[in-house]
Amino acid sequence: MTDLQSWVAPTYDRLADLLAAATVETWDAPSLCEKWLVRHVIAHVTMPARLTPEQFGAEMAAAGGDFAVLSDTVATRDASLPVVNLLDQLRSPTLHAWQPPGGGAAGALSHAVIHSLDVTIALDRPAVAPTESVIAVLDRLTAANGTWFGVDLTGVRLDATDTDWSWGSGRPVRTDSGSLLALLSGRALPDGRTLPRV
Repeated sequence: MTDLQSWVAPTYDRLADLLAAATVETWDAPSLCEKWLVRHVIAHVTMPARLTPEQFGAEMAAAGGDFAVLSDTVATRDASLPVVNLLDQLRSPTLHAWQPPGGGAAGALSHAVIHSLDVTIALDRPAVAPTESVIAVLDRLTAANGTWFGVDLTGVRLDATDTDWSWGSGRPVRTDSGSLLALLSGRALPDGRTLPRV
């Protein structure tokens, strides 16, 4: 059994490498996260590298205990941090070792992989997450039958075109594994494809 946490660091490091080599305008490009630019996604995923547990608790209290509100508030505020700071935080050992409360290594990996795809798919760049990690998260979301993100997988067959991974039966949805994971995470692909919601 592979240590899921071991895939987190290479995902964030490769994402940092991609963005370090990109133009400044890239940071202001839309991501797959609704209403978020690339810089918002990076500000969001690097929160654990910036906020102590006490600071996070204070942010959560200020958001009335609503993590979605907290995420939007912090992403909006911290997206204006210097790019060099955000890149350093993507490479931070603190971020690479972080696990969400109650989510463990599987939650940390899902967070890293899904948000990296929010950036790379939107920018039409190759995935930075190791293929095996994408498959591991696909397995996790399909084992939950799409309920993590409220996706309805009834009568749907998912087929990855870049690996031999597939799941389900019914109407085929064929694309690369990263795009399948984005769809399972409730995202709309650049071509407009989505999966139905519960």
